[in-house]
Amino acid sequence: MLAAAVVRYSVTDAITLRLPFGEMIAQAWTLYKVTALPAVLMAVPFGGMIAVDASGLINQVGANSLVGAASAVGVVRQGAPLTAGLLMGGAAAAAIASDLGARAIREELDALRVIGVDPVRNLIVPRFLALILLAPILSMVIIASAVTASFILAITVSKVTSGSFWASFGAFAKMVDVWFAIGKVTVFAAIVGIVSSLRGIEAKGGPRGVADAVNAAVVINVVGIVIANLVITQLQTMFFPMQVA
Repeated sequence: MLAAAVVRYSVTDAITLRLPFGEMIAQAWTLYKVTALPAVLMAVPFGGMIAVDASGLINQVGANSLVGAASAVGVVRQGAPLTAGLLMGGAAAAAIASDLGARAIREELDALRVIGVDPVRNLIVPRFLALILLAPILSMVIIASAVTASFILAITVSKVTSGSFWASFGAFAKMVDVWFAIGKVTVFAAIVGIVSSLRGIEAKGGPRGVADAVNAAVVINVVGIVIANLVITQLQTMFFPMQVA
């Protein structure tokens, strides 16, 4: 019901120009500040791990130039969307659930309803749209950081030439993979926005209730993101199988 209400308000308010754009941008910037640095810190070792593991296997068959292909497949198709989703499901979800939970236990949400202000329209919708806006940006930051780290390790540790790295990267990475990555993180952002907001506004029992709401939001988000990633990956594999460009 909350998801349906959020989608309805997002569409109708966008058409009638009643969306709180200022609040949405402020929330997007706040969420970006709590996720951008962890995203880079996670993406760099992730990209390096792919380069090291792939080069160790590929060198045994004398095809070390395919390290770029491993980065393309590992980072663009799986690593970046999952990393962005888990960051949103952790850091961003905690920020949203704790904020709304604190408002709930202070009875601010009830006060808004009494004066005729809908908390869903004025509090949840801006946060939901802020996550939708943030998700592709966060995904691109992770892809850039992880691929750069993989490239540096490939040319320094595995002695792969830069030309062969980018040639194999371009042979396996296609724009459809990037669009699927953006689609994945957008779905993940929607899950995080709805689940975190619901857990937050239903918080009860004082500070402990807020902590329980944050914990529940993070756990449910992680499970939902993993399941959604599996479903979308299966659809991508069925209709857009991996091919050499």
